[in-house]
Amino acid sequence: MKKIILIIFFAVIIFTFLGLFIQNILSNFSFQKSFSNSITILQDDYITDNQRKIDILHYKLYFDLYPERKTLIATAEVIGTVIEQPLSRIDLNFYDNFQITEVTLNGTQSDYKLNDKLFSIPFVADIGDTFVVKISYEGTPQRVGLAGFVFGKRDGIPLVYTLSEPTYASSWFPCNDLPTDKVLMDIKISNDTSMISVSNGILVSSEINDSRKTYHWKTVYPISTYLIALYSSDYETFSDQYISLDGKDTMSLEYYVLPDKLEKAKVDFSEHANILNFFAKTFGEYPFIEEKYGVAEFLWSSGAMENQTITGVASSLIGGKNLFLDFYIHELAHHWWGNAIGPKSWKDIWLNEGFSSYSEALYFEHKSGSSALQSTMRDKYFMEFSGTLAEPGSYLFTNTVYDKGAWLLHMLRWEVGDSSFFEIFREYYEKYKYSNASTEDFINICENVSAKNLQKFFHQWLEGEGQIELEYAISFKEENGSINTTIEIEQVQEDYEYYEFPLEIVFNFEKDESVSHLVNVKSSLTIFELTSDSKPTIEFDPNSWLLASIVEK
Repeated sequence: MKKIILIIFFAVIIFTFLGLFIQNILSNFSFQKSFSNSITILQDDYITDNQRKIDILHYKLYFDLYPERKTLIATAEVIGTVIEQPLSRIDLNFYDNFQITEVTLNGTQSDYKLNDKLFSIPFVADIGDTFVVKISYEGTPQRVGLAGFVFGKRDGIPLVYTLSEPTYASSWFPCNDLPTDKVLMDIKISNDTSMISVSNGILVSSEINDSRKTYHWKTVYPISTYLIALYSSDYETFSDQYISLDGKDTMSLEYYVLPDKLEKAKVDFSEHANILNFFAKTFGEYPFIEEKYGVAEFLWSSGAMENQTITGVASSLIGGKNLFLDFYIHELAHHWWGNAIGPKSWKDIWLNEGFSSYSEALYFEHKSGSSALQSTMRDKYFMEFSGTLAEPGSYLFTNTVYDKGAWLLHMLRWEVGDSSFFEIFREYYEKYKYSNASTEDFINICENVSAKNLQKFFHQWLEGEGQIELEYAISFKEENGSINTTIEIEQVQEDYEYYEFPLEIVFNFEKDESVSHLVNVKSSLTIFELTSDSKPTIEFDPNSWLLASIVEK
């Protein structure tokens, strides 16, 4: 997920709605991207012990949509198995504002409780036993988190959409709302015949019955609940294609926008096949090659959301001038980092967002060279980062998770070298594809591939709150016709005792001669000396590999 923050010079306007904290920033009348403290959770206290004793295998969902009344009539069939005992009931996350009309367990009507967003049904079973809970309900969904389930309109055209990250899928269907409980999913969406309804996976069928049209979508790859989505509107559609690296598969790229955005979208979405090809070559083949990649316009004003195989993109990001390519790169990268490999817990969210943010930099480097890489990383530089990557706290989606996460990967690349770095990405993807990974899992991959002890590296960047802050002093002494240069480098940051890192120092001499030295900084004070024939000018970290401020004393 990627969000817009706009700054109007010195004015910062903060809106708070149902826990949503969004900053909009307009600088020099142009968009700048960053991320707000937008979601409050965040331990797994919304999950009961009973939910960890079951494994949901399949959701079969049916939604009959009535946009003018802002209501839905729905049925959810939840198919699962017992993986741990003792178990006395099945617990599912589900908001309690709907009217439930029927509940069955394994085909028989059953008692249930629905209280404080928790649905419970009595069930005593052995390990390996399966169950089918079927819940029919109707009503108007609550708008929660960043969106939840929204009956919206743009210019008089109804547009229904969902945005469930991190824990709001349960605002519109009963589920085991853990990122680790991946499932297969069938969904049927019924709306007026003028409306196109789209969801994850592949289209199985579309059928017209009187004035209603029903679309049936299904996944063939596992999906986390927060990535399940639907969109329904008077969409115009167009398509492109992506050919797999081995040439054996041709996958559809499918686009859904309102009529006034059609020509603009054709411009803005034209890069997707190239991005897919680059990521496939760099990380491994697109993980959902037997389904699709799609983009649907929705009305969330703050950015885009990487719902699996059908990214939602804000109307404001479709302008026909390729101004928001970084958003499209970011959401597509999530299909490797976040969708194929999910987080083991929401504390590991930087594995989603930091990886996708750095993928932006990798693509711009691929297109335009090292200067584009440096420019992109400078755009992700902040003097202060709130919280740490290891403990993002009660707020997700801050610039720490996105931008410091990207910087960690950038510095890891500098630490281990390009060959090991890209092998790490490929190994990580191959090992954890279609499952979930933790930060510790990623560290283990890094150490195994690089054959280096990276405990200090990861500790300082995961546990440290800030960044490197260096002050330097340079002195020159002429002796026997030579110039002795002494550089004192002191770490002055207050939130971490000292970082260890390789610092590149470049000495520039007359006649365009330069000498580069790599100084391994391992203490709060480092002294480096060089003898040369002439007095040099000096550059520190000229290629912007370090998350650091470097100033003269």
